[in-house]
Amino acid sequence: MTQSELYHTLALMQVEGVGDVIAKKLIQHCGNATEVFASKKSQLQKIDGIGSVVIKNLQDKSVFAKAEGELQFIAQENISTTYFQDENYPERLKHCYDSPVLLFQAGNIDLQNRRIISIVGTRQITTYGMEFTKKLIEEISPLNPIIVSGFAYGVDIYAHQIAMDCGLQTIGVLAHGLNQIYPKAHKKHMAKMEQNGGFLTEFWSISNPDKENFIKRNRIVAGISEATIVIESAERGGSLVTANLANDYNRDVFAVPGRTTDKYSQGCNNLIKTQRANLLTSAADLVYILNWELQRESQKVVQKQLFVTLTDEEQIIYDYLQKTGKEMMDIIALECDFPIYRISSILLNMELKGVIRPLPGKMFEVV
Repeated sequence: MTQSELYHTLALMQVEGVGDVIAKKLIQHCGNATEVFASKKSQLQKIDGIGSVVIKNLQDKSVFAKAEGELQFIAQENISTTYFQDENYPERLKHCYDSPVLLFQAGNIDLQNRRIISIVGTRQITTYGMEFTKKLIEEISPLNPIIVSGFAYGVDIYAHQIAMDCGLQTIGVLAHGLNQIYPKAHKKHMAKMEQNGGFLTEFWSISNPDKENFIKRNRIVAGISEATIVIESAERGGSLVTANLANDYNRDVFAVPGRTTDKYSQGCNNLIKTQRANLLTSAADLVYILNWELQRESQKVVQKQLFVTLTDEEQIIYDYLQKTGKEMMDIIALECDFPIYRISSILLNMELKGVIRPLPGKMFEVV
């Protein structure tokens, strides 16, 4: 994207009545933002959904001064921009009709990895939520996923921290411009975040963390990833909005169940009860439903440990597979007398220990 095109795109986004959906219609019809401003009224009237008010507002010259100011900020702070028609624009976000025309980013973000998950939840994370988040991220770390969240208090920042501890790329999606950070208490995490991923936002440097911005931010969190995981949530909360957006975008949603008497499990339990989220009890559930596989030995893998310790359940399966050579997951469950909802979790733990490996067709064999 040339500087001229960026300048005109920024200007277009400042036109009153032009949001992401309208801007995309204008750009796709005219070719680019520069041509939008150069187009005649008669041409613009042919675009479905573009009314006389928007066409009139396109004559407002003040938007160019605003664009010039933001362009200077981008250059001074070395901010990267990604346009919705660029090849490196987040692939899944491209398919969201209301995704941002422009994304601003800081850090070392690489979205080529197809395994991207969003982890969200209450700002009042409990010990239960912390333990589950830590175990989940540690167990899926051999798959090298990207962990996305909102850099807020509670579940968000904890998920970012565990991801960094595991050497994973993590991305904070912000509800304000890149000239500030919210909450300020998390400023101490910024440098490490930028080394291990970084920050994304659609908001300009003039944007503050206003309430309505968090709702807009949540659609990026939901749309950019393959799945959204709600760790803990009260009956109402922003994470439930994110879960609903993920469902609207036809993404997988997972929720961690909790006791019916626990305040911060009510939202998750309701998502599961109303079939708006998959039940998530372990990393195995995630791996199974998303159809992920552990990477092959030529890639980053967990090496088979010497003197590995198996649980009684794992030992039964290990002994069975040693006799049969290889077998389908459903048959393993049947022959070893385990319920199917348990077998996927046991098999994943055994994979992580390096004693079995998956084969095509949900088959497994001893390493």
